[in-house]
Amino acid sequence: MQTETAEVIERRIIELRTEHRDLDIAIETLTAHPIHDELQLKRLKKRKLLLKDQVSFLESQLTPDIPA
Repeated sequence: MQTETAEVIERRIIELRTEHRDLDIAIETLTAHPIHDELQLKRLKKRKLLLKDQVSFLESQLTPDIPA
């Protein structure tokens, strides 16, 4: 893998992790209120899961394949 490509992927992973952390804070804040929007909460959780999957995929792109 080219160094430039790896750097781009690593930067994207950092961006996704930052957004994931921000969503974690937003979810925590939303659930702290006794009356909260369940639909919004579900959307935030779904987005957070999507970000986690994207990070996992990109991390797998950085790991070289091991020949069998």
